[in-house]
Amino acid sequence: MEPCNDLSLTRRELLIAATAASAAAASNGAEAASAAVASGHLPAPTSMSKSHSSNLTLRVNGQDHRLELDNRTSLLDALREHLHLTGTKKGCDHGQCGACTVIANGRRINACLTLAVMHDSANITTIEGLGKPERLHPMQAAFVRHDGYQCGYCTPGQICSAVGMLDEVKAGVPSHVSADLTARPLLSAEELRERMSGNICRCGAYSNIVDAITEVAGKSASA
Repeated sequence: MEPCNDLSLTRRELLIAATAASAAAASNGAEAASAAVASGHLPAPTSMSKSHSSNLTLRVNGQDHRLELDNRTSLLDALREHLHLTGTKKGCDHGQCGACTVIANGRRINACLTLAVMHDSANITTIEGLGKPERLHPMQAAFVRHDGYQCGYCTPGQICSAVGMLDEVKAGVPSHVSADLTARPLLSAEELRERMSGNICRCGAYSNIVDAITEVAGKSASA
């Protein structure tokens, strides 16, 4: 059989032909799907199926909120997009930076890593609920005094995490660096760094953050 030497497509012509073929296939697929919906073989798409949503109540900063949410909605998105509490920040959205830290039933958590439906009837405290401009929480006031921020993006998560962390120390919860798991933990520099390691400050205000937390911890210990 004689080889065919008439196929002399340029790279540009080949790409154009491949793109046209893909577009035609996509068009045919869309037409087939539309025909299936029209014939009743497929359900028409909806913005949010009732089976994929839930009704829940979030008690945020002392106030109850009744919500209907897609089951895939993170607690972070529920707070920011549905309740418009934008103090809680979306940083990495992977639980690696701590900017989204809130306090749920007394424990600090990354709001981006948990679904809102998992916190039905839970007590959630965000940075807005810790204090008000005219009456700051002691941790907020300490951050201001010690300039524990620069751009401020991570600050709400840092403050919520610090408040939750001091409660953990007070309750005797050990950390990864605690030498004695049965002894009451002391907030040493090593303990503080370990317990706050989940909160990243890309501006590098760590020394001032440590000073702010240490001040509040000292007052708590003497109270």
